[in-house]
Amino acid sequence: QVQLVESGGRLVQAGDSLRLSCAASGRTATTYIMAWFRQAPGKQRVFVAALHLGITDYGDFVKGRFTISEDSAKNTVYLQMNKLDPEDTAVYYCAAMRAGTWANANDYEYWGQGTQVTVSS
Repeated sequence: QVQLVESGGRLVQAGDSLRLSCAASGRTATTYIMAWFRQAPGKQRVFVAALHLGITDYGDFVKGRFTISEDSAKNTVYLQMNKLDPEDTAVYYCAAMRAGTWANANDYEYWGQGTQVTVSS
């Protein structure tokens, strides 16, 4: 069983940077694919980034602004977000799975409760 707890979301201004954290208990870095998704009000959950064994992938909208990384010693995954835009406003979720399509939310087995990111213009 894997438990995920996100933190770091808050209100920021356009152009600011923000780092989200996902503390993962019960997980080993070599076993699980870790990802970030986001969901804006009234919209579907969207793939943001994923990481496994040093390999990363990003949603098309990221365009080099976000970076996913991990600290294995702390069993924590991060999402560094730069040049934030009001369109980045959403609840950001951390997710984990053992295998599947990285961008497919339905393949993920475990989810955190989400952390709210609000970007003001």
